[in-house]
Amino acid sequence: MKVFSIAMNIHDHNYYDGRVHYLAERHTRRKHNLDRINPLNPEPSREFFREHFIPNYKKHEVFAFTCSNHGYKFVSDLVADLLPDTKFLEFEPKQLWEYYETDSYYYIDHHQSHAAYAFLTSGYSESDILAIDGKGWQFCCIFIDKFGNITDLSDNVTLGSLWNRVSQDIGLNYLGAGKTMGLAAYGKHNDNFHSVIEYYMSASGHRLPKSYDKLISQIKKEDIAYTLQYATMEIIKDIIYPLKTSDNLCVAGGVSYNGYMNEAFTKHWTNVHVPPAPGDEGQALGCYMHYKYVKENEVHIPNLYSGVDTQEPSPDLFDGLHYEKKDITTIQKEVAEAISNGAIVGWFQGRSESGNRALGNRSILADPRNPNIKDIINSKIKLREDFRPFAPSVMIEHYKDYFDTNQPSPYMSRIMPVISDKIPGVTHVDKTARIQTVERSINERYYDLINEFYKITGIPMLLNTSFNCQEPIVETPEDAVNTFKKCGLDILVINDILVKK
Repeated sequence: MKVFSIAMNIHDHNYYDGRVHYLAERHTRRKHNLDRINPLNPEPSREFFREHFIPNYKKHEVFAFTCSNHGYKFVSDLVADLLPDTKFLEFEPKQLWEYYETDSYYYIDHHQSHAAYAFLTSGYSESDILAIDGKGWQFCCIFIDKFGNITDLSDNVTLGSLWNRVSQDIGLNYLGAGKTMGLAAYGKHNDNFHSVIEYYMSASGHRLPKSYDKLISQIKKEDIAYTLQYATMEIIKDIIYPLKTSDNLCVAGGVSYNGYMNEAFTKHWTNVHVPPAPGDEGQALGCYMHYKYVKENEVHIPNLYSGVDTQEPSPDLFDGLHYEKKDITTIQKEVAEAISNGAIVGWFQGRSESGNRALGNRSILADPRNPNIKDIINSKIKLREDFRPFAPSVMIEHYKDYFDTNQPSPYMSRIMPVISDKIPGVTHVDKTARIQTVERSINERYYDLINEFYKITGIPMLLNTSFNCQEPIVETPEDAVNTFKKCGLDILVINDILVKK
C-alpha cells in the first residue's frame, strides 16, 4: 500500500512517504518552522498544512497521521472538512500497537509514534521503551514494557515542559533545552533551585512556587542549568529505572536529546538505542512505520539520509568563488590536509540527515586537537553562545581509546567522559563529549575523510557540528553556498566540487 504519513505538530513539521523525510524547516529556512519564535507565545506555520496535509489527504491509498495538543488546535479549522470523524481525539492507547482507523485515515497517538520509531529502528526483538517529551496528545511521558503495555507517567515525569520553561526563563529561548544542557557543565548544585524543582514535580498541575521569579533572578544561570540536569537524573533513576523488564531500552521524544541521561541508561540497561530523529521532527517516520508493522507485517527502516534529492549545482551558483570538480579521493586527501592545518570546512554530500544532528552529510568540520577551535567556530561561523560545545565524529574502531563508554553512539545521542588529553577541541568543560561513532558501511565518503585525517595526524576523528549559521541546517547546494559566503568557513565541498573563497 502507498502510505503517506504526516505529523500535526506545533513545531518541527514533517512528512514521510517511504523514501523522503521532508523536514519543513529545511525548506522554509525558519527554525522549527515557526512563523514567530516568541518565548511565551510561539506562532506555528499554517502554510505547511495548506501545502502538504490538505493536498495529500486523498492522494494516497493510506493517509496516516498523529498530532500534538497545540498542533491540532492551531490548525483544526483548516482540516475540519477533511476530518469529519474526530473520534481520534478521544483515542487513548493502552498498548503500543493499538490504533484508530477509519475509511479515510490511520491514526496513532503522538507518544506511540515516538515509541514505534525508536523500537523498530533498534533491531531488538523486544525492549523497554521510554517516550518522553513536553506534551503530546494524551501523554507527556510513557514507559512501555517488553510486552508492549503502556504505563502513563505523565503526572510523575513532566521533564520536557520543565526544561522548556526554565530554558526560556534563563534567556535561552523557546525549545532551548539543548543550550541549557550545554550550560549545565559550567555550574554547580543550588539547593534553593532544587527545592523549586521538587515543588514543581509534586504540586497539583505542576506549577511553580510563588517565589520562583524572584529566586531565579538571584541564581547564576549555569547553576540553574546544572541543578536542573542533576534533578532530572534523580527523577529518572527514581521513577524509570524500577520499571525495567528487558536488558534493552529504546528512548525517543524531545527529552531523549539529553545525552547525559542516555549515557546513564547504559549503566542500567545492557543496550540503549536512541534513533537519529527522536524529537517531533521524527513523528512522521514513527507513524508510517507503525502502520507498516501493524497492517502489513513489515519492519520498515528509513534511510538515515532521507532528505529531498538535490540537483547538481549550476556553475552560476559559484560566481565570485573559486571552484573545481575533482574525484572524491583527491578531495578527501586535500580536505583532511587542510583541516590538519587549521581550515574549517563545510561538508555537503548526498541527501540530508533525518533529525537535528549533522551526521556527515551536512556538517562543518574542524581539527579536534585545536584547544581554541570551539571559540573560533562559535564566534566566527556559528555566531552562537560561547559555552556551547562541539561533537567528535570518531571512527568506530577507535572510540574506546578516547571515550569511557560501553557501546557505540552512531547518532550523537549520548554524552560520556573523555579519557584523552589529545582532543581539547571536542572536550567540554566537564571533560565530556557527545560522540558520533562512524562506520564505513553507513557513510563511506565521510568515514574515508576521517581516515585520511587519521593518517596525517594519528587522531581518528574530526570535530563535527551542523552546517548552519543561526538558521536550520542547510538542505540544498544553494543553502550551502549562501552560508559559506556569509560566515568564516575556509572551504566548501559539495559532493565532488571543491569551493574556496
